[in-house]
Amino acid sequence: MSTFQTKGKLHVKYDTQQVTEKFKKREFVLEIQENQYPEYIKFQLVQDKCSLLDKYQQGEIINVHFNLKGKPFQSKTGEMVYYTNLDVWRIDGATDATPPATSSYATAPPTMPNDVPLPTDADDLPF
Repeated sequence: MSTFQTKGKLHVKYDTQQVTEKFKKREFVLEIQENQYPEYIKFQLVQDKCSLLDKYQQGEIINVHFNLKGKPFQSKTGEMVYYTNLDVWRIDGATDATPPATSSYATAPPTMPNDVPLPTDADDLPF
């Protein structure tokens, strides 16, 4: 799964919606000004992440870290519909972290399997 990051002005902040007994979500819109015309991008927070937005006010500049998700759904008429969501997992205020210069994407840092031993001295290097 790809991890992305962008920075913008909190344009609209919606209330948390209890979708089902076990699922809740909260949406918000970020205004991103990269070109002459601003873009208005809707993001969502789910479950325990819904409260991440509480401390930020409309008009505030925030950094948003999110995953791109999509899934198919078959409607009652049998038509296949596809949904795309920008699922936020972290929000930083503009002063909380070093903001990116512009909207950007980043992949998650590479990880090593837990069972691979790390070299203990220079003689263990394979070259």
